[in-house]
Amino acid sequence: MTLTLDRFRRIVVKVGSSLLVDGASGSLKHDWLAALGDDLARLHASGKDVLVVSSGAIALGRGVLKLPRGALKLEESQAAAAVGQIALSKSWAEVLGKKGITTGQILVTLGDTEERQRYLNARATLGRLLDLRAIPVVNENDTVATNEIRYGDNDRLAARVATMAGADLLILLSDIDGLYTAPPNTNPEATLIPVVPRITAEIESMAGGAGSELSRGGMRTKIEAAKIATSGGTHMIIADGRVDNPLGAIAAGKPCTWFLTGSNPVSARKTWIAGVLEPKGVLHVDAGATVAIRSGKSLLPAGIKRVEGLFEQGDAVVLRAPDGGEIGRGLIAYDSTETALLAGRSSKEIETLLGYAGRAEVIHRDDMAFGAA
Repeated sequence: MTLTLDRFRRIVVKVGSSLLVDGASGSLKHDWLAALGDDLARLHASGKDVLVVSSGAIALGRGVLKLPRGALKLEESQAAAAVGQIALSKSWAEVLGKKGITTGQILVTLGDTEERQRYLNARATLGRLLDLRAIPVVNENDTVATNEIRYGDNDRLAARVATMAGADLLILLSDIDGLYTAPPNTNPEATLIPVVPRITAEIESMAGGAGSELSRGGMRTKIEAAKIATSGGTHMIIADGRVDNPLGAIAAGKPCTWFLTGSNPVSARKTWIAGVLEPKGVLHVDAGATVAIRSGKSLLPAGIKRVEGLFEQGDAVVLRAPDGGEIGRGLIAYDSTETALLAGRSSKEIETLLGYAGRAEVIHRDDMAFGAA
């Protein structure tokens, strides 16, 4: 495989606090952000889908509020996030807006990527923003997410966002240019590892502790992020973000570490749906829907003949043909009561039947694994 940015279709770029915010003044590094904006605009102009996962709200907010250096109390972190989030989102919108790119802000916590109903909603929003050629800027909702503030999960959150969005590459911009055989700040003999084909116990043991004062992560969380990303079919890069135009530096072959996956986002997701999730119900579909599903199409309400089981939006269900054979499994967009009301009806009737304008597909083809598990 040729390790270049050109071959990837959907790229998530994670930006750490220490890159965005000056540690001494607590102010935004405007010139650095403008240079990164140039990089993102070039990727976007080449037709790629681009997403950003951005830290920095707490770091910016503590500067505005003049909070002391060092560890903050939980309520101080949340207050800083509330103030800093406004400045952070405004800065991203201005930088990308100068390139003619629309920015969409999405605030998430790890729970939004783990609880399937919220996962589906967030995934649909990301997908629609990308369809409209906007760049979603995903920020951790630090004003309400206590665990993330205490334990520093932004790298892992970026990996979860990447797999949720079906990205084939995640780039973690950091204050180090990759994974070393030992912490390079304490071991002068440490060497950079350019490619990690598979994450082993030896690779995990190479991770050191936390990074800079502003950073809430460290190499350990980056290795955890790599495990999440690669298991979801997403390649990952750890690269030095301290240089101007850091994505351009990667493209030019500057040192970094690639973590490779043997899968891709679509096949990994369908494997997860087909073989990992426990189905909560069964949908019996008609002959027309059976043909459509087997040809890779979504399931519409009109094709459903009968509903079995109790399930919630986002649960996995089994799809059965008229002869009773399993033809697939998928994540459903409605709960069992709503699905029963929609069975056999046109998608145009959804709002009338349910009282709100839901999705036209009961199970979208992207949320479906075809064939028996």
